[in-house]
Amino acid sequence: MNNRRAFMAATAAFAFAVSTSQALAQKKYDTGATDTEIKIGQTVPFSGAYSVYANIGKTQAAYFKMINDQGGINGRKINLIQYDDAYSPPKTVEQVRKLVEGDEVLFTFQLIGTAANAAVQKYLNGKKIPQLLASTGAARFNDPQNYPWTMAYNPNYVSEGRIYAKYILANHPNAKIGVLYQNDDMGRDYLAGLKSGLGDKANMIVGEVSYEVTDPTVDSQVVKLKSMGVDLFYDASTPKFAAQAIKKLADLGWTPVHILDINASPVSATLKPAGLDISKGIISTNYGKDPGDPQWKDDPGVKAFFAFMDKYFPEGDKLNTINTYAYSVAELLVQVLKQCGDDLTRENVMKQAANIKGFTPSLALPGIKITTGPNDYRVNKQMQMMKFNGERWELFGPIIEDTGPSG
Repeated sequence: MNNRRAFMAATAAFAFAVSTSQALAQKKYDTGATDTEIKIGQTVPFSGAYSVYANIGKTQAAYFKMINDQGGINGRKINLIQYDDAYSPPKTVEQVRKLVEGDEVLFTFQLIGTAANAAVQKYLNGKKIPQLLASTGAARFNDPQNYPWTMAYNPNYVSEGRIYAKYILANHPNAKIGVLYQNDDMGRDYLAGLKSGLGDKANMIVGEVSYEVTDPTVDSQVVKLKSMGVDLFYDASTPKFAAQAIKKLADLGWTPVHILDINASPVSATLKPAGLDISKGIISTNYGKDPGDPQWKDDPGVKAFFAFMDKYFPEGDKLNTINTYAYSVAELLVQVLKQCGDDLTRENVMKQAANIKGFTPSLALPGIKITTGPNDYRVNKQMQMMKFNGERWELFGPIIEDTGPSG
């Protein structure tokens, strides 16, 4: 009897040891991940001319604190390391090297700005470090064949440009279009997308004028476009310069149809500084709920966002869409990491980021879902048009999806 008991005990111990070793074997980590932590890195313009985007980093730090308070992701806490790059590409390079080689993060998350991301894209891909959900929509960051370790979050600027083209062709088919664009990847992609979407009607564009981010104003560019007989003003810029353009249009008494890209659409960052009264009638597009829109006052996602802001970022502006943007990106990252399970290798992080199937963010407009694939890294391909009524944006029309090439 004693021998039988000893045999059973030994068998049970052996089975336990095997199951334990199998469980341990299933856990896979690269540098930056452990049983208790997922270390990620981010650069943010906490200072400088683009510090309006600092709230992206602040909101995301607060969001991950909330996640950690809830127990983390699969039992692991997120350790978000943030450095100020002042929206200066050389500074971005310095800080990203510090994150990778000094802090040894698993991946970078939401590096902010087109120029900043461009400055480190080759470096991160060379080291096979995910450049995940980058805060840019430039087409070069949706190129899985050449840059498999880079994925942007923002709507692809080319895709967004095509969506505006669809709207223009349907509603202003005889327009004389003038384009103001920032002379970088962002601005040039918006212009390329518009031309691609217009197709053989691209001759509707009668004027193209660029500006540099170092320019003090865009007043002269606006005056030049007016002189060309433009009656539809396509503004592919950022908040500071968009606000200047809105003011100049008013000063000139010029009232063309005004289309403003999504990056410059935040009310608090662009339209308030320009003047709400003179911003009335501007058209843009969106893919997320505006917390200031009364139609969402009973929406569960918006209520959860307000509760989060009250507890974790009380000094933040709950109606600032920069904060809802940041919240939504952080929410998507949590989904990616949940899908990773216990395989927290860099390769699997990218694999899961490129395997999002019909995910509905809590702040997405009804009908919008996120789907990615190994050959299409675009996160946001669906949008809805909106018009500013002098107080807030009002959505109109159907959901428009860009069905053009992903690259």
